Amino acid sequence: MLNFIKNWSLPFTMCLGVLAYIVAHALQLPIEVKDGINEGIKIAQPALLFCMLYISFCKIDFKQLRLRPWHGYLLLVQIGMMGLLSTILHFMPHNNWFIILECMLACFICPTATASVVIVEKLKGNPATLLMYNILINISVALIVPAFIPLFVQNELGFTEAFTSIIKQVFPVIMIPLILARLTNRFLPKLREKITKIKDLACYLWMVALALAMATASRAFAHTDIDLYTLLGIIAITASSCVLQFFVGRRIGKPFGDHISAGQALGQKNTVFVIWLAYTFMDPICAVAGGLYSIWHNTINSIQLYRNGSK
Repeated sequence: MLNFIKNWSLPFTMCLGVLAYIVAHALQLPIEVKDGINEGIKIAQPALLFCMLYISFCKIDFKQLRLRPWHGYLLLVQIGMMGLLSTILHFMPHNNWFIILECMLACFICPTATASVVIVEKLKGNPATLLMYNILINISVALIVPAFIPLFVQNELGFTEAFTSIIKQVFPVIMIPLILARLTNRFLPKLREKITKIKDLACYLWMVALALAMATASRAFAHTDIDLYTLLGIIAITASSCVLQFFVGRRIGKPFGDHISAGQALGQKNTVFVIWLAYTFMDPICAVAGGLYSIWHNTINSIQLYRNGSK
């Protein structure tokens, strides 16, 4: 039983997060308690990601943190799809197909998940090359999304305000632990050695963060009022977008001997960012896309980790 849970820890954690939301909702807690829980999750999620990334970054050889050819190809794919889908939405009437396509756009706009470094490390990929792409795509998203969003959404925020909002949302979680890890490696090598000796610590922290993310996604899903056919369309478009991005990423990275990192870079997404983006700029229904995409990419990660562990 323990081996089964270990091999399929991601689906187990995802189910635990969904179950936690169902139980909390069924208890009919006072609104003050619910607000307190939501505020606690808002604080706990970035704190867990921060610690997890700091531990993972301490293991990285910073000399490998440089541009690779596949970074450029992945940026072209992701930015190209953002531009194409934004242009199509600009000329579409606002109907169910518009919402489904907007959910697809959210899947391509979304930058790489910060937790992808942990998965790549477990899959024996190259965390340094993935981290470099993560920095690049977050900068690109911050610059490009404020330019693309006005094509299909009426929003009162100007470019500068939108840029600042996105930077505040995604950048500190990556850059601050990265800088601290670099300082630790340079000036506190004994501390670094102690941190890196604790096996799978970053992975355990990520499991807790994943459970909280699934509880948040479940809440977004439960509070969305959409008809069945639109929901089925969003399920299909998010699943196909996820599989497509993993496939394209791995194919692009394969000639450069880095298919694991490239696949995760394009396929594993910061779905909490999608939910935030939906409520801030896009149709709130797109928050459902973030929750569904989280299920799909973690399912693919579970299969990859199982195959890697069975070799």
